[in-house]
Amino acid sequence: MAGRTGERLQERTKGRDVRTSNIVAAKAVANAVRTSLGPRGMDKLLQLENGEILISNDGATILSKMKVIHPAAKMLVDLSQSQDIEAGDGTTTVVVLAGALLNACSALLAKGIHPMAIAGSFLRAADKAVEFLQEISKPVQLGDRDSLLSAVETCLSSKVVAQNSDLLAPIAVDSVLGIVDDIDTSTFVDLNDIRLVTQMGGTVDDTELIKGLVLTKGATKTAGGPTSMKNAKIALIQYCLSAPKTDMDNSVVVSDYAAMDRILREERKYILEQCKSIKKSGANVLLIQKSILRDAYNELSLHFLAKMGILVVTDVDRGDIEFICRTLGCQPVAHADQMTPDKLGEAESVTDVLMEGGSAKVVKFTGVKNPGKTTTVLLRGSNEFVLGEAERSLHDAQCVVRSFVKKRFMIAGGGAAETEASLRLHKYSQQLTGMDAYCFQAFADALEVIPYTLAENAGMKPIEVVTELRKQHAEGIKGAGINVKKGMVSDMYELNIVQPLLVSTSAIQLATETVSMMMKIDDLVVVAHN
Repeated sequence: MAGRTGERLQERTKGRDVRTSNIVAAKAVANAVRTSLGPRGMDKLLQLENGEILISNDGATILSKMKVIHPAAKMLVDLSQSQDIEAGDGTTTVVVLAGALLNACSALLAKGIHPMAIAGSFLRAADKAVEFLQEISKPVQLGDRDSLLSAVETCLSSKVVAQNSDLLAPIAVDSVLGIVDDIDTSTFVDLNDIRLVTQMGGTVDDTELIKGLVLTKGATKTAGGPTSMKNAKIALIQYCLSAPKTDMDNSVVVSDYAAMDRILREERKYILEQCKSIKKSGANVLLIQKSILRDAYNELSLHFLAKMGILVVTDVDRGDIEFICRTLGCQPVAHADQMTPDKLGEAESVTDVLMEGGSAKVVKFTGVKNPGKTTTVLLRGSNEFVLGEAERSLHDAQCVVRSFVKKRFMIAGGGAAETEASLRLHKYSQQLTGMDAYCFQAFADALEVIPYTLAENAGMKPIEVVTELRKQHAEGIKGAGINVKKGMVSDMYELNIVQPLLVSTSAIQLATETVSMMMKIDDLVVVAHN
């Protein structure tokens, strides 16, 4: 018995191989988007399955269009989507951070530290980093428009439409603040209340915020109806202005001219009665929902409506009905008998507008009498690529304002927050003992990947820049970050380069949770399909 040695856990080689495979696959995805981080980041040209091409530097968009096969790599794609839902901005940051943490895990695993110990330590380190960021953050009020504009311009600086940020930033701020219930107390805002309407033609500078509604289809003028209406009374109908049809597919054979004439006369009378009920309600603008069962309207009904001086917009999508009703204060009418004046919405002006630089027409509703908490942004662009990226960029900018509504704190951008958190974690790790100290130091080093990558993408010397950043933060300059325009380290607060606290804290927490989840995996099981 004296010669017997103590038992030691021998990890299965398969568990180690699977973990290594997961780390390699996930790091490959992180490296793919790493070059698109920051104001000097590169754009990606994506060729989609249907042959279309897409140009973007939005992390969530790039990853969602990638054909990723490895399950661990898919976790990083889901990670960027989670960041997009939670904060809206920082989708590239969160993936790059996850890649750096996985790199740190590789080194710690090589030292013989157990994966569960790494996962636990990393989660505690993330909580500590978030705590440090909250300490250095500055409170912001939603009424402080300049601070919000600074944060939105920082977000837009890394986008394709950065040169239009002077126009897009105020639109993003005003569109979100316009739908907030109470600027002082609200902690939630639904971006579905903002409608982004894209129209080809013109430039991004022609983009405008409309306090009202824009429908992408122009008014129907085939029967010579009006194209603009002052003091509009708007009705939205969900029934069909055409002759009724049988439930089953039947055909009626008419051999007598008198009978045929009677059918046409009855059809004419039926449609005229429906049009009269609309006119009788006082409506002078009519929106007709698209129908899949039968014709929502026909030439005869358009002719009668034109004679009655009613402006008609056809083919309104079913999905837009709720937004239109909330915006205009009208109620959808499902049957001609229910058409009453109390169901109508009111607006000062409804106009059919031709988009300059293009052939498309839109209908604008302005001066709505009882407007709901909704706004509409009419986005313009010279081609599909610019228009698509402008739409994604504006959505990200609106998400930045939404982040301030959720959490009213801001911190410096340009890698300042990550450097400060890294420095404080290093100091904190010196108080720890054992494996925790190693893991906290590795986590702190991983956070520096953000300033390192920002400097690298800007063509600066990353090691020199990160060293200078550490020095300035050690001296107590909490806002020291990378000024990519001048290629030096500057105080981000002085340059108004700020971002919401939620973007950084959410990125650190989500990236750490994903990495910890990967550390806990020790086998890959392929489930057979029946």
